Amino acid sequence: MTLRRIIPILALLVLLSLTACDAQEEKQPPPDKAEGLRSAVTAEAILHHARLFEVAAEANGGNRAAGTSGYNASAEYVADQLRKAGYTVDVQPFEAPYYEELLPAKLEVVAPDKRPYQEGEDFSTLQFSGSGAVVAPVRAVDLGEPGDSSSGCERSDFQRLVRGEVALLRRGSCPFEEKALQAEEAGASAVVIFNDGGEGQTGILKGGTLGGPGISIPVVGASFDVGEDLANLVEDGREAAVRVAASTVSENRRTTNVIAETKSGDEDGTVVVGAHLDSVSEGPGINDNGSGSATILEIARQMSELGIKPRKKVRFAFWGAEELGMLGSKHYVERLSEGEVDEIGAYLNFDMLGSPNYVRFVYDGSSGPFGSGNVEEVFMDYFASQNLEARTDSTLEDRSDHGPFAEEGVPVGGLFTGAEGTKTKEEATLFGGEAGEPHDPCYHEACDTVENLNPRALDEMSDAAAHATLVLADEE
Repeated sequence: MTLRRIIPILALLVLLSLTACDAQEEKQPPPDKAEGLRSAVTAEAILHHARLFEVAAEANGGNRAAGTSGYNASAEYVADQLRKAGYTVDVQPFEAPYYEELLPAKLEVVAPDKRPYQEGEDFSTLQFSGSGAVVAPVRAVDLGEPGDSSSGCERSDFQRLVRGEVALLRRGSCPFEEKALQAEEAGASAVVIFNDGGEGQTGILKGGTLGGPGISIPVVGASFDVGEDLANLVEDGREAAVRVAASTVSENRRTTNVIAETKSGDEDGTVVVGAHLDSVSEGPGINDNGSGSATILEIARQMSELGIKPRKKVRFAFWGAEELGMLGSKHYVERLSEGEVDEIGAYLNFDMLGSPNYVRFVYDGSSGPFGSGNVEEVFMDYFASQNLEARTDSTLEDRSDHGPFAEEGVPVGGLFTGAEGTKTKEEATLFGGEAGEPHDPCYHEACDTVENLNPRALDEMSDAAAHATLVLADEE
């Protein structure tokens, strides 16, 4: 997107933010700081931030994925709000892989007869595939047998490949990227990797990835049936040729974390409060994770508005590229010195706080290194004080931004209202909603908009987030 288009979008976000979030009366610190903060952090204000994240997505191709103008507009809005609240903001840049499929891919037999295959049913483009369109003979490469194939894992596998041919490989004992790289180096013009054929490995390689940019030729993942079809053509000794086409962007792009902390408070025991700001490319990501980002943004704003001075510093972090493997939080943690890590008293993570068919999940403080009993207790005690059921959960153990902190020995905790998992009968009894249905049917989909959020869930979980932030920051 050109600078000429980005500037009006950012101006719109700033203008909209002025209309609701900045027109607040000056407030005084309440006698009970935690209660006052919970009262000040409202679902209405959080929904306002979430709507502006959706505006950013709508104006920029429908998503806020890392490396896109939609993410940049979201990060600029967050940074602007924090600065207006009196924080000094650190915008931390880093490189992240970016992938986009521009046009539907093609895979079809063109000789000895014409036989098209259906994208999404028979094959799909592997993430980080290169671009190109080729028509060339297909060469089977050391296919082996189901459950026992190293097809394309060694350079010697490609001895019979003629430069320019399409390499047909079977899924097997080495990563897809290794197979594709060996094929490209051997002179293949494109690669078709088909599923192994063993139990549970017959469909297309949905979600298959080459790990990152670096392969310049088209690479598609096919079903076992398609692979067998192509292999049989080659084995018949006939001249078999295929058309393979992919139109993609696969490159590294600059993205950012946005970080701010309270001016007052002891650095020893700093409480870091984080949420990822990026979405997947399929949609605007308003529950995942505009909900968490909007919540901690409002907590930061209200702590400033109320003049709250915590005993320990509170650092607010809005992470980029979580959806690509927690890259933003990893980048941040890897650059901390040992002393800076030791100063962090706790890390709180808020990822998906408004699921429509929600549960009140607290990160499990007993699950190996990915938890802290003390942090868990703060959340559980709060919910108990409000007569609200809550359950500990470890499903996010290795799939959100608390992971890099836990690996360094930092006590971690957080809240979660459910993603693609199915609500059980027990959960429906405890929390309401529909048993047998996903917690969030729009998880990683285009329908993850503001309309997908459950305001009641946001209200309950944001109160718990605000409470835990301040209780941990005020501990002796």
